[in-house]
Amino acid sequence: MRKLFGTDGIRGTANIHPITTDIAMKIGRAVAYMFKNRRGSHPRILIGKDTRLSCYMLENALAGGICSMGVDVLLLGPMPTPAIAFLTTNMRADAGVVISASHNLFQDNGIKLFSGDGFKLPDELEKQIEELMDSQILTESQPTGQDVGKAVRIEDAPGRYIVFVKNTFPKDLALDGLRIVLDCANGATYKVAPAVFEELGAKVTKLGVSPNGTNINYRCGAVYPELMQKAVVEHKADIGIAFDGDGDRLIVVDEKGSVVDGDHIMTICAYDMIDKGRLNFNTVVATVMSNMGLEIALENKGGKLVRTQVGDRYVVEAMRQAGYNFGGEQSGHLVFLDHITTGDGILASLQLLAIMQKKERALSELAGTMDSFPQVLHNVRLREKKALDEIAGLRELQDQLEKDLKHRGRILVRPSGTEPVIRIMVEGENEEQIQAMAMTMGNHVESVCGI
Repeated sequence: MRKLFGTDGIRGTANIHPITTDIAMKIGRAVAYMFKNRRGSHPRILIGKDTRLSCYMLENALAGGICSMGVDVLLLGPMPTPAIAFLTTNMRADAGVVISASHNLFQDNGIKLFSGDGFKLPDELEKQIEELMDSQILTESQPTGQDVGKAVRIEDAPGRYIVFVKNTFPKDLALDGLRIVLDCANGATYKVAPAVFEELGAKVTKLGVSPNGTNINYRCGAVYPELMQKAVVEHKADIGIAFDGDGDRLIVVDEKGSVVDGDHIMTICAYDMIDKGRLNFNTVVATVMSNMGLEIALENKGGKLVRTQVGDRYVVEAMRQAGYNFGGEQSGHLVFLDHITTGDGILASLQLLAIMQKKERALSELAGTMDSFPQVLHNVRLREKKALDEIAGLRELQDQLEKDLKHRGRILVRPSGTEPVIRIMVEGENEEQIQAMAMTMGNHVESVCGI
């Protein structure tokens, strides 16, 4: 079991364990040691970040740890997570580090890692890093003199990524005349995203592009689409696009102001890929959180859905193992493996816009391809983290309630990977019924081990 790493790196309140400069320096040393000994001479590690105030202190601590092990650091500044993944491979670096807490508010922060091939590290490598952090091996391996590493800032990093992501948009198409409301969540996409869409010809109304270190994700971005919905209607836009703080996922709004989530976007893109013969094995990979409506929509098109545990890197692992090339999460992480190794909100929005332009159809019309089952989410905060089998009577209650759904719904109960919370999802045809079931499950958890 890993002690620090969760479903997407390490995350928590900045300046409180484990998101401290001490831990960051240890991670930097351990990562440097691990990848230095894998790739040989003159190793280099990239560091990118979002716009949180605490990124400055964590960036310096990570860089110090890496340099102390004789590895050079390439500092990218505020850049989307997928840009760090792309640039890690593009610049032939040995690893990439992202400082971000994704969709969380500014007081939180996190650290996630990419290997030289641009993919997130598997669980076993994260466990090895944890074991190395306090190992005497690191102290014994520290170089001196001219063998210590140096840090260099890469000034043209945004331009490199902008060129890459624009090249994923069909050469015979443009966004001329398209009205887009763009919400960058005051996060890592605030510079690069507007440039991408404007250079392709769109008329862009920009929201969330004035980060001040403390306003990332605050009432804006993918976690707060209300701001974008209102702007789309006011400006009579064709689409609204919102990213989260680190830009690896998106939520869109159609021309009527209705939210279109990741499941609907996956349906639209999968249908287009099936029509073009580009969806490997006619299969989409998604997590257990994706709506049953996605599964039914794919079956109607001759496709199928493969599910994984929650976390976009588990989606990617399943894709790589079986040769699938498209997958994602309901939350808006969409992975086009033919283009990039991780979820990319900007790239995904360009794929969606290309379909709209090619088919000359409004987003609301395209989104109607999938019908969602009602879905209720309920979170219960615990006194301390607990495994599901430690909550007496929970499994028996779930089995009993699932029988009442009669195979026309699902109940998913899982512990959060980052905090002492039990997450309950109930899905079915009758909204009143599933609301009641979610409350019954939540009340049981609360009575046994809630706060």
